[in-house]
Amino acid sequence: MTQAQAELFATEILGWLAGDHARICAFLATTGMTPDALRGAAGEPAFLLAVIDFLMADEALLLACCAALDAPATMPAAARAALPGGATVHWT
Repeated sequence: MTQAQAELFATEILGWLAGDHARICAFLATTGMTPDALRGAAGEPAFLLAVIDFLMADEALLLACCAALDAPATMPAAARAALPGGATVHWT
């Protein structure tokens, strides 16, 4: 996966999160971001990495998102690895 593909996928994840009030509120609460800060950061690779990390922290959320986006459950990890700094953390 290229960085551009990873960024696109992370943006799709963010859109999916934003499609549900409870999901986006959980993301904002976890990150401490405001909606305005989210809008400003939405295209930054480091922010997109945080979106993927949020998703990967909850298996049920990850599986629901991947099902909704018609993506394999391994895709978030592949996208994370393609983003700058994404390959430095090993998920166990």
